[in-house]
Order: sequence, then structure tokens, then C-alpha cells
Amino acid sequence: MERSPGEGPSPSPMDQPSAPSDPTDQPPAAHAKPDPGSGGQPAGPGAAGEALAVLTSFGRRLLVLIPVYLAGAVGLSVGFVLFGLALYLGWRRVRDEKERSLRAARQLLDDEEQLTAKTLYMSHRELPAWVSFPDVEKAEWLNKIVAQVWPFLGQYMEKLLAETVAPAVRGSNPHLQTFTFTRVELGEKPLRIIGVKVHPGQRKEQILLDLNISYVGDVQIDVEVKKYFCKAGVKGMQLHGVLRVILEPLIGDLPFVGAVSMFFIRRPTLDINWTGMTNLLDIPGLSSLSDTMIMDSIAAFLVLPNRLLVPLVPDLQDVAQLRSPLPRGIIRIHLLAARGLSSKDKYVKGLIEGKSDPYALVRLGTQTFCSRVIDEELNPQWGETYEVMVHEVPGQEIEVEVFDKDPDKDDFLGRMKLDVGKVLQASVLDDWFPLQGGQGQVHLRLEWLSLLSDAEKLEQVLQWNWGVSSRPDPPSAAILVVYLDRAQDLPLKKGNKEPNPMVQLSIQDVTQESKAVYSTNCPVWEEAFRFFLQDPQSQELDVQVKDDSRALTLGALTLPLARLLTAPELILDQWFQLSSSGPNSRLYMKLVMRILYLDSSEICFPTVPGCPGAWDVDSENPQRGSSVDAPPRPCHTTPDSQFGTEHVLRIHVLEAQDLIAKDRFLGGLVKGKSDPYVKLKLAGRSFRSHVVREDLNPRWNEVFEVIVTSVPGQELEVEVFDKDLDKDDFLGRCKVRLTTVLNSGFLDEWLTLEDVPSGRLHLRLERLTPRPTAAELEELRKGTKHLSPYATLTVGDSSHKTKTISQTSAPVWDESASFLIRKPHTESLELQVRGEGTGVLGSLSLPLSELLVADQLCLDRWFTLSSGQGQVLLRAQLGILVSQHSGVEAHSHSYSHSSSSLSEEPELSGGPPHITSSAPELRQRLTHVDSPLEAPAGPLGQVKLTLWYYSEERKLVSIVHGCRSLRQNGRDPPDPYVSLLLLPDKNRGTKRRTSQKKRTLSPEFNERFEWELPLDEAQRRKLDVSVKSNSSFMSRERELLGKVQLDLAETDLSQGVARWYDLMDNKDKGSS
Repeated sequence: MERSPGEGPSPSPMDQPSAPSDPTDQPPAAHAKPDPGSGGQPAGPGAAGEALAVLTSFGRRLLVLIPVYLAGAVGLSVGFVLFGLALYLGWRRVRDEKERSLRAARQLLDDEEQLTAKTLYMSHRELPAWVSFPDVEKAEWLNKIVAQVWPFLGQYMEKLLAETVAPAVRGSNPHLQTFTFTRVELGEKPLRIIGVKVHPGQRKEQILLDLNISYVGDVQIDVEVKKYFCKAGVKGMQLHGVLRVILEPLIGDLPFVGAVSMFFIRRPTLDINWTGMTNLLDIPGLSSLSDTMIMDSIAAFLVLPNRLLVPLVPDLQDVAQLRSPLPRGIIRIHLLAARGLSSKDKYVKGLIEGKSDPYALVRLGTQTFCSRVIDEELNPQWGETYEVMVHEVPGQEIEVEVFDKDPDKDDFLGRMKLDVGKVLQASVLDDWFPLQGGQGQVHLRLEWLSLLSDAEKLEQVLQWNWGVSSRPDPPSAAILVVYLDRAQDLPLKKGNKEPNPMVQLSIQDVTQESKAVYSTNCPVWEEAFRFFLQDPQSQELDVQVKDDSRALTLGALTLPLARLLTAPELILDQWFQLSSSGPNSRLYMKLVMRILYLDSSEICFPTVPGCPGAWDVDSENPQRGSSVDAPPRPCHTTPDSQFGTEHVLRIHVLEAQDLIAKDRFLGGLVKGKSDPYVKLKLAGRSFRSHVVREDLNPRWNEVFEVIVTSVPGQELEVEVFDKDLDKDDFLGRCKVRLTTVLNSGFLDEWLTLEDVPSGRLHLRLERLTPRPTAAELEELRKGTKHLSPYATLTVGDSSHKTKTISQTSAPVWDESASFLIRKPHTESLELQVRGEGTGVLGSLSLPLSELLVADQLCLDRWFTLSSGQGQVLLRAQLGILVSQHSGVEAHSHSYSHSSSSLSEEPELSGGPPHITSSAPELRQRLTHVDSPLEAPAGPLGQVKLTLWYYSEERKLVSIVHGCRSLRQNGRDPPDPYVSLLLLPDKNRGTKRRTSQKKRTLSPEFNERFEWELPLDEAQRRKLDVSVKSNSSFMSRERELLGKVQLDLAETDLSQGVARWYDLMDNKDKGSS
């Protein structure tokens, strides 16, 4: 045993006891004090050590005063010092607790039997598993084997981390290219197996073991990133859990076992002591967060449904089935209510006792659900339903924990646990379960759903689910298990670099992601994904193969799940060709669908009224011998006055614009877009649109209908979210008062989203009033019902709605509308004729390019509606807008003006107010703006600019229209933008820059820039125009595609004329 420098000489071996009966009765010899009568004096080195210890202690206390001195030197408040001191004390407390826990756990493992005998009176949870449960065996012989193998396992781990893990970390990020493991030691404390339980009689072809493991080790692993002088590591760790080991399949040849599967049934407990820079993770708050993140990583690898498979024989069959077996079944958990909960809320410092705000957490393995909070209630009614996948029976448990919601820390109200095997035996279990650790009971209804490969059962299940009320999500009819195996010949990235492929699998708004496989176009994933399906007949599986940055799509696949319903055993096991990818790019997957079937005598599917077996009131016999005559049976019901006065609100969720981008990649370095969807809430019901991938201007075009009443104060709540894997990001909200729609009958508006910087949503709301006459239905069926039509005209973002003409099929509106047109050759006039409460009756799309070839830029005739049921008389005419200031008529935001007038049927031909126009002049102007038939471009291309001086505002104005025929230096087209600099100043005040266009040699910008300066000063300046492209994402270098330098003294700034300028290299100025 080593001695510290301050200790005296150790006693002789004769003084030490050879075999003490009780280690606690006699102190260790190393701590025995020397006899003072022996005349021995302290040795010199011992005295020097004591002096060094005193100096070290004094130096540490002196170091504490340094932050105080520095705070005073720089003039900081004493609050910074107090905050730092509080942070240090919290860190010290967490460290001391971890070290105390490690010491106690090591003491328990060093002499388990002795401490167990002394603590038999302790609570049941403190006993080892082999004492607590009689069917758990103590396998001490196995611990001796592990202790013997432990040093060699440490050598293997050191080799694995140095040769496999470290290169993978260095290749994952360029900032970690100097990452190394400087020390890997598993220590002298091996992992111990507290108990072993064998489950007999499960299946003959497998052996099932549960190992209760406990690791309290002195492991030490240090890492270093030399580039940033960063050191971190772990010194000491605790890990406790139940590890299930499955030996299957059993075979008739050596080694008799085909493979070994290992996984934790429940999340193990973890405690880590950090060193180096990771000491910061022991700060209160960060400590639990870091341990949770590590446990999430372990759960993604070794906690059900994930498992580690080690094949023991070559060419093992059904490896995918062993690595990711189908669930044993599905449990539908109905969290109904609770009663008799304890009150936790106190007011006026405890003088007034309140109630509780209970909510429940429902867990099964890694599947966790949280109910809504019921305010101020000790007998809450939740009425919520969850569905969980069961992978192992026995072993997994349903756990329900009830908490009281508080602003700071939620109070614990109790928990209950139930083995899933009991649900399997009962099929349906409906009972009140007592809460442990608190008071009260919780009401659960548990249903075991079997997995069937019979597609004929689907219709029966869908019929049953249609009548089931379930929240927050509708009940599922099937599950889909996707085993993602591998891909071949994926396209390469820019520069012929190998991609880092990963896969996103989506069904409606549920998305799951695979791991990323680095630097290969033939990745192997071997991962399984599981989805609940509400209606497999109409749902689709969307597969996106992307680079790990999520910005580059390597391939896509859309698979209708109806294909599985016709496949043998509902299984597809094959290669799938990828679209938007290489010619030979394909993906190998195995898809298995299973129908969820509740087989219970307590559950019967609803029968159709009037069929045999339906419940009949007349079949009930009245009570015989009653002295009171039964009251006469009524012939009619007596509803209240509000019966039958409901309306139907039809909600059209059309599109959105200018949503904010929430997606970030590479730790926030790359700004992506958003995956928006819309949530609607009205009259106690919620609706949700589909998710539009990577679009800030999405189009949904979905319709929802809800029954509403005329109760005042109702509002339609609309929220837009960005779909993410963890928590969806908020993109804005808006509200519509229901009274507005019910009074007007129709509302079509762009609504500005609130609580966000930008974004607006296009909604169309219709009020439909039910009519209690069969004649209405017949008229609608025949199409002879008199309508109340109106028309809407739309050009771009502008629209106009006409008046409504009541009860006629030949309306005459005699109205006109005007619109500002930017590009007449690409825009169109959209007209819709609608009926009040009946929807679209017909539509018309008129390209404005037809007006450019018409006489006097005008069309005046009958147009046939797309429905084929009618015509509309319309006059459309283009007019010219001429600027009176600088003659820059071709470069304003509006090139022309359109006026239209309409009527329908020959009763009246509308006479609109005209705007006179010159067709040749407009055609000439459009040619001037857009015609490419000008002087040929130079070798580097051309840039189109307009320059003029706006004397009224004393501003120099420049419009960058675009570029053409730019030079392509690499394999891919450049990402050009234009930079303008007003020389001789080169500071930020005179620098302007356009937006960047992706992969084009002829970008269009049409962006305007201004500089405030006098005319005489502007004529002394030069405008430097450079066309550049980003050379790479991670580099700040910019590739110069060409430049031109304009001397403003030689430029006519009074007449703004758009001109093409030849781009030159750095040595030339360029020419026009």
C-alpha cells in the first residue's frame, strides 16, 4: 500500500493481523500511529511534505480572492462575483454528491453479503435482486469470469476507440481533425452481475435471460482536440439496469446458438463524473441535462425497441427479423380519470389549502405520452387515448405517473405500474389502480390489439374505428414496420465528392430519420422504423434520401401503402428505384404491415339499426306486479328551440406566403426553410393540414368542415407550425371572428400572422345553411336550382369581388376592376364565378399575353367557363404607365395597367371605362425591356444596369436588372450576385449588394439601390460593379466572374436608360 509523504514508517508485518474476523473491529495497519516512546523523530521528507501542504492550502485560498480583485479592477459589480461564487458552490455540491454516491456503491459491491445482512431491515428497493425475488439467482461464478476478463476487455476498448471511433469523429467534422483519445483505462472495478433470471417456456427456439447489472467503476477516458487546446474526459461512472440477453435461433450444430441479442428493457440509470472542460457539465441544471442526453444516445442504441445483434454463425437467415423483430402486440391505453388525489397547492404561505392541477405521464419503455393539465381538480377527467408497441412479454411495464403542475417544480402525486403480460392475458382490462407513493386511484382501460396479416379484417377495423371517439389522435387501424437495409449508386456531391447519406421516412406529418453513413454512395443502414396507420388504403410512405446537411436531396420515393394490402402476407421485400436521382440509384427495404385487431368477447362491432340483433325497446318486458301504471309512451320528441339551427362552416386552407425559416443545419451554420402545416381549432374540434416540405410559400388547398352554432363570441383559431423531429416550431397565428362569416356567408382574405416577423395565410370561409326540404336536394342534383352568383377576378396578389346577384342563373354585374401588371407576357387574369353557399360554378384563366397580340391591346367577347355550363362576357384591356420624372418608364415596378369589365348572358354587354393605349408603344417598350436581341455579349458576359440622379430627393439611383452569358468555370453553374461600390470610398456606407441566385448563368435581380449625395459629388464618383459567386460554403472567398467600372462624370444621369455592359477582368473597366 502506498504511503503519503506525511505518514510515518509503516509497522512491521508482525504487527498486522493475519486474518481479522471483522474488518470493522480493527483499523487497517496503514493507519496505525507510531509509538511516541520509541524515540523516533519525524523524517525530513515528512516535515517538508507538511510544509508544502500548508503552502498549497494557502495558495488555494489566495486564488479565491483573484476574481474579487479582477472585478474591482475592471469596475464590475459585486453581483458578478456573487454569481460566480454561487455557480462554484453548486458545482462543488453536485461533485460531492456524485463522489459520495460512487463511494457508497463501491462499498456495497466490495462486500455485498455483509452489508445485505446488516441492512435487511431497510426498504425493499435497497436489497439486491437475488434477495428481493426468489426466482432471481445469484451468479457469483459469472462475476469471477468477468473480473478475469476485465483487463483484456480494457485492451480491446482502447484499440476500438483509437482505431475505429477516433477516425470516425475526425471525419465527421473538419474542426475535429485533431481529435484523439489520450487515455483509456477501464480501471480495476469490473462490471458486476447482481442477479440472473431465466424465463422458461417462452419459445423452444430461444433462451431468454435477464441480467441485473451494476457497474460502479473507476474508468478514466481522456480526449483532446489539439487544434483548440481542448481537453475533456470521464473519471468514474455508475450504470445500473436490467439487460435482457436472447440466444436465438438454437441450431443443431456448433456453437448451438445462431446469434445473441442484447438490450435494456427499461432505460438504465447513469451517473458520470466529468473532468477537464466537461467539468462544466456538473453545474446544476447542466448535470441532469448532460446525463439525459447521454442516456438518449444509449437508448437509441440499446433500449427497446433498439437492440444489439451479434451473429455467431455465417450466412444467418432472417437477420433483419432478429435485429428488428415485429412487436408482440399493441396496447391501446385509455387514460380516463383519477380520483382522490392529494392537494398540493397552498396559498398565503400554507394557511389556505387549495387543490391540484393534475396531469399524467404514461410510459412504456422509451414511449412517453403526457396528458393535458386539468386545473383545480382532485378528481380529473382526461378521456385521452394512447397507443404503444409492446416488444417483450414478460418484462415491459406500463407506468403512469401523476403530477401537480406548478410554475417552478411539479409535485409528485403518485405512480402505478402494471406488467403487460396481464393485459395480454385479459385482452381488455378496465379497472381503478391505486397510486403508490401518494393517495388516490387512476382509471385505465387497456386493450390488447393483435397483429394480423389478413387484409380482409381491415374494413371491419376501419368501420369500428369510425365510431370510436379518440383524442388527441384518431385510433390506428394498422402498423407499418420499415426495415431500411441499404442503397446503391447514389449520386455524388458537387466536386465528385462522396455523400454522407441519411434517409427521412414520412407518413403524413410523422417523420423519422436514419443515421448518417459517411463518405459513401452505397450506404448500409440496417435500421428499423415503425409507424401507426389510420387508413392504409389512402396513406403513402414518402422516402427522401439526403446528404447529412439536409440541403442536398440524393433521391426520393413515394410508395402508396395500398400496394402492401395486395402483397403476400402484407410484406414487400425488394429493391425500389429512386426518382430525382442517378439512373442506377435504388434502395433496398423490407416493409411489413399488420392489421390491429381487438379480439375480445366484450367488444362487438356496432350493428345497423333495424337489422336482426339490434336493440329493441319493445322487446323489454315491463316490471310485473307494479302498482303504478306506466306513463304513456310519447309519439314525438320535444327538442329545444335551437334544434336544427346549426350551420356548417367550410374552411378552405389555400396557401401562405413569406413564412419565416426555422430549419437550421450544421449546428445553425446553414439556414434552411420550413416544413409548414396548419392547425385549426373551432367549436371544440381540431383539424390539421398536411405538411409541405421545405417551402416558405406553401400551398395546401385543403377543405375542412365543422358544425357551428350562432353562439356569439366564437373564434376560429389558426396556427402555423414548422414540422420537426422533436418539437414543432411556431410560425404564427391568427383568429377570425365567427360572427363575421355567419353574417356575410362568405369570407376570402389574406390574414397576417401574429407574433412573428412575417407571414400571411390565405383562407376562404363559407357558411352553409342546411335546408329541411327534399326539393332543395333534388334541385341541386338536377342543377336547376336558382343560384346567387358573384365573381372574383385575380391577377397576382390582387383580387376583386363583384356584388352578388340573387336568385338567377343569368347575372348581370356591370362592374370594372383595375390591376397593376408587372410582366404582361407571363401573368394571367383568373376569374371564378361562385354561388352563394354552393361553391365554384365555373372559372376562366386568361393569359395577358393574348392581349399583347390583340388589336388595341383589348379583348371584348364571350368566354366559355371551364365547367362547360355557361359563358361570361368580358372586356380586358392593357394600358401604359409613363413616368413623368426621369423617363425611366420601362423600369418602374408596374409596366402596364389592366382594366377589365364583365357581365354574363346576352342581356347586357358591359361598357367599362376605357384607358386609351397605344399597342405599338407597349410592344416596343416590352421589347426594350425583355428582348435579348441586342449586341452580343463579351467573353465574360454582360450586366444590365439603369443609372439616374433623382434631383427631388438628391439621390443617385441604380437598378440592377440582371446578367446574361456569364462564364462557367467549374462543373456546375455559379451562384451569382452583384456587388456595387461607389469609389473612391470602399467602406460599408457606399457598398450595396443584390441577393444571390442559385446555379444560373443568366440571373434576374431587378433590385434598386440608392445613395444620398449631391449631384456634383456624384459626378466625381465612379461606380464599381462586380459580379461574383461563392466559391464554397465554408470559405469566405468569392469568385470574381467579371466587373465593370462606370465613370459617372461621363454618364448621362438625367435620362435613366437601361444598358448592357460587358464584363471584364480586374485589369479592364468594361464597355457598354
